[in-house]
Amino acid sequence: MKAPQKLHELGQSLWLDNITRGLLASGTLRRYVDELSITGLTSNPTIFDSAIKNSSDYDASIRGKLKDGKTGEALFFELALDDLTQAADLFQPIHEQTCGVDGWVSLEVSPLLAHDTDSTLAEAKALHAQAGRPNLYIKIPGTREGLPAIEQAIFAGVPINVTLLFSREQYVPAAEAYLRGIERRIGAGLKPDVASVASLFVSRWDVAVGGKAPDALSNRLGIAIAQRTYKAYRDLIASSRYQRAMNAGARPQRLLLASTGTKDPKAPDVLYIEALAAPLTVNTMPEATLKAFADHGEVGVPMSADGGDCEATLAAFVKAGIDIDILAARLQDEGAASFAKSWNELMAVIASKSAALEKVG
Repeated sequence: MKAPQKLHELGQSLWLDNITRGLLASGTLRRYVDELSITGLTSNPTIFDSAIKNSSDYDASIRGKLKDGKTGEALFFELALDDLTQAADLFQPIHEQTCGVDGWVSLEVSPLLAHDTDSTLAEAKALHAQAGRPNLYIKIPGTREGLPAIEQAIFAGVPINVTLLFSREQYVPAAEAYLRGIERRIGAGLKPDVASVASLFVSRWDVAVGGKAPDALSNRLGIAIAQRTYKAYRDLIASSRYQRAMNAGARPQRLLLASTGTKDPKAPDVLYIEALAAPLTVNTMPEATLKAFADHGEVGVPMSADGGDCEATLAAFVKAGIDIDILAARLQDEGAASFAKSWNELMAVIASKSAALEKVG
């Protein structure tokens, strides 16, 4: 049995952190589903920027949408939804088999709206309606301004992938925003089974502290943060408040472990996959990491619900001069800025290709 299947049987969903038109057209995504236990996927502006910029796969679609009068963001979202609805249809049998727990794809609202509550909510509702698929998450950043939009979107029945979370302290408010939205639905007599995941970014912690802590702590911070957050997740879904909501028909907002590709060339390429095995969670991984895990990964003891030794590890980083809270805030700000940069580059690529294709006719 391959390692991805073992991890799936442990109770963790494996999602691919990538989508391209070529991945769909070639049958590669289908093969990952059949052979490597992939049960969903995530996307972000950086992924789409690379996909559209580095291939001609989208040129015919861009030309057709230009003739329909689409430009800029509207044109991009149609391109993205063309891919994501096709992927959603591929995962639909998994979605149905798991009663809506698994088989999801994700599309992010414009990163330029990360600090604009009202516009984020409006775009989330519009994109979900435009997609017309029950298994498509709309990604909303877990920023201060994003939290009210998350609550409102859940109350409106829009499935949400809360993105850009970097710590327990950022995860808990996002989880509570989800729960408030569910409780409001219960109070209003609406069905409370609106799905959500909360995405914790892992590897960027270790990149951020590279060379700033003793060698013995190398590549251990991201895992410790994930362990601490997993404990908070398990504690929350075991709480009486959460269980009252589940008794009314709600489902847990699953913790999703993101940014799990190893960045340090000296570290094992499956470091985060092996360390973060845990039931009732999702791990979304880059294509190269998935292939490496299938080739030589191992599934060991799952993460401990009590956080294991994470607090001792985090205390060692604090002793080394790392301020965890300040770094978490910086990583979220940098993550939002990075996605905004990719978004602007993506819009420039769309404009450039549009101009070139219009000139060719």
